[in-house]
Amino acid sequence: MTPAEADALLFGDSLACEVLRPAAVLPRPRHPDPALAASGEALLRALAVLEDGQRPEEPDGDDHALARVEAKLDLLTTLVASLVRQHDGDPVRPLTWSARGACLELPDPPAGGVGLLRVRPADWLPSSLVLPATEIAREAGAQGVRCWLRFDPMPPGLESALERHLFRIHRRAVAESRRQKQEI
Repeated sequence: MTPAEADALLFGDSLACEVLRPAAVLPRPRHPDPALAASGEALLRALAVLEDGQRPEEPDGDDHALARVEAKLDLLTTLVASLVRQHDGDPVRPLTWSARGACLELPDPPAGGVGLLRVRPADWLPSSLVLPATEIAREAGAQGVRCWLRFDPMPPGLESALERHLFRIHRRAVAESRRQKQEI
């Protein structure tokens, strides 16, 4: 498959996001982990709850105490994530991804055409999402080999959680773009 055909298949008629994320492609183990999809879905659902949670703008009384506890937990989570990042081996790289697959440039992609895409879905979150994928195209690039990976079929819950996660990334990018235009 050509890179253009791979782009059309993975990103043509689905929501795709271009982000900088810590990501890597790992060789696929001989015996796949049956809990991989469930843990990925749980991670994305927990992330959605945290990111979409509403906070009162001007808390009063008990709400103020709860807001302070939430702020302290946010700070603690950020600190723990920064400590984990110091020891994290996955470099931050440009990643284009959709619920169908991903495209990224790797210095030394694994051989064999199948692997696991490991990506950290949020900067402050020390956990990574791991998705089985099959390479459908590759092309030599400036920093290595650009690989197009199609995700293996996912359970509906994981696919839905991934689509919602990508939609939130897209929504934040649009909001940031609008904010920057208003500042000009």
